[in-house]
Amino acid sequence: MLNTMKPKVTLVGAGPGDPDLLTLKGAKALAEANVVLYDALANVEILAYAPKNAIRIFVGKKIGNHAYTQDQINQLIVDNALTYGHVVRLKGGDPFIFGRGSEEVEFIESFGIETAVVPGISSVVAVPASLGISITKRGVSESFWAITGTTSDRKLSADVALAAQSSATVVILMGMHKLPQIIDLFQKEAKGDLPVAIIQNGTTSEEKVGVGTVNSILEIVKEKQLSSPAIIVLGEVVRESNKLKGFYEEFLSKEITR
Repeated sequence: MLNTMKPKVTLVGAGPGDPDLLTLKGAKALAEANVVLYDALANVEILAYAPKNAIRIFVGKKIGNHAYTQDQINQLIVDNALTYGHVVRLKGGDPFIFGRGSEEVEFIESFGIETAVVPGISSVVAVPASLGISITKRGVSESFWAITGTTSDRKLSADVALAAQSSATVVILMGMHKLPQIIDLFQKEAKGDLPVAIIQNGTTSEEKVGVGTVNSILEIVKEKQLSSPAIIVLGEVVRESNKLKGFYEEFLSKEITR
């Protein structure tokens, strides 16, 4: 495939997992792609929107298993744009919410290559919403924190301790490996009874859910064998969800029998 197009890169947010939550603009960008570089959290069904002859390259990163480093991904994007023309960089959720999209744009544009960004539906909002959790609700929560659980140096974000002191809903991504530390911070703020929901593979057919409180959630995670990728939601809004009432009834019945 020879490059007959001016090099261009479009960063497309793939949404939270359900392929139907890809935006129309994202689908249109994929339909014009010569090459697609896609993440582990981007549903592979979305690749069907790209032309059949488009090159597809998996560049997913999971803990302990990186297909490529970020530097290698950056260079792959540039090399493919210069060779083939239009590259779509398909990223889970939204490219600019814990997605390192801005870093990729800066690198690409340093080569004089045109870039565009198609925002995606972030799992921060969409995954809780799919289970009836409104992360803000009048009279319950006036705001929310969206925090990465693991920073670039593999430590727990210092913002979690600040968030634990507030009355806002707290949504943590990439935090399952730091869950004991997160729980400890909330317990230090005397929030042991605060509702918690953990949603693994949200909005997909592999979705798993655990509901409890700060004091009980570690046991529930173990019982239900919850792991990454998962969203952690801490706040009174979890209790407000009609869709999760069954989970709470199960949780409360177990608490009573203990």
